Amino acid sequence: METGERRPVEFKDYYAILGVSRTASEKEVKAAYRRLARKHHPDVNKGQAQAEAKFKEVGEAYEVLSDPQKRRQYDELAAGGIPFGQGRARAPRGGGGSEPVGDFSEFFRTFFGGGAGFGDPRARTPGPGFPFGEAPIEVEQPVELSLREVLHGARRELLVNGHQVDVRIPPGVREGARVRVAGVGGRGGRPGTARDVYLRVAIGRDSHFERREDDLLTSFEVPLSTAVLGGEAHVTTLEGELAIRIPELTPAGRTFRLRGHGLPRAGGGRGDLLASLAVRLPRALDDVQRELFEGLRRSGL
Repeated sequence: METGERRPVEFKDYYAILGVSRTASEKEVKAAYRRLARKHHPDVNKGQAQAEAKFKEVGEAYEVLSDPQKRRQYDELAAGGIPFGQGRARAPRGGGGSEPVGDFSEFFRTFFGGGAGFGDPRARTPGPGFPFGEAPIEVEQPVELSLREVLHGARRELLVNGHQVDVRIPPGVREGARVRVAGVGGRGGRPGTARDVYLRVAIGRDSHFERREDDLLTSFEVPLSTAVLGGEAHVTTLEGELAIRIPELTPAGRTFRLRGHGLPRAGGGRGDLLASLAVRLPRALDDVQRELFEGLRRSGL
């Protein structure tokens, strides 16, 4: 028999937390989550407790709204008399507030996962009176990589169940890939089963390169005289400048294939760098230059 005052558990409006409507599609939910998770990620906001709390809150909202069953249960819960964005949900539990314990708030643990947060071995089944099924055994977290990190691989420190976990991301991963980190998220929905954390990879935009599978596309400029007479030019690669030879009378737009200067291939080796030539015209002409070009025009060039 419970004793003491039963205090309300603060209702969490997960739609408002992610900034999406109640009719948002799965794609819209995921896009909002990825944007907010990148913004509030602890690696970006080191030492900022408020950002870390927001990061956990966003993750909790996605945990529910990305799972069709949990989302349906959550919507039914709200439809049962708890309007979105208003009031508090009365729950037959001692204590109060919704401060996160582990990675989940009191609201989540009350209605979706018993009395413990992420990583607690007790967080296997809901408490009596909450027929919402078992807690999930997977956790997904976004991670953004630069193209240079795709080339060489990367390391990330994740905050899982209150502990820093060092994760190695292999070279060559692609946009949307899921990198599995096995058994680091505490106990999951089935007894004796550890949670797996999946890193959902996003590739950041690069000012110099565009990715096309394992190849990279870029452009470089040469002066008009080099395009006409030939000469040496320098192309920027992921590993620095590379000198190449430009033949005489090379037209603008010609693409040079630099083999092995792309990204790692799944079966070994690397893709290519496709560098498109652009001709740099002079900004102004002095009298001598103008006379030279007038002579070329008269000659039919």
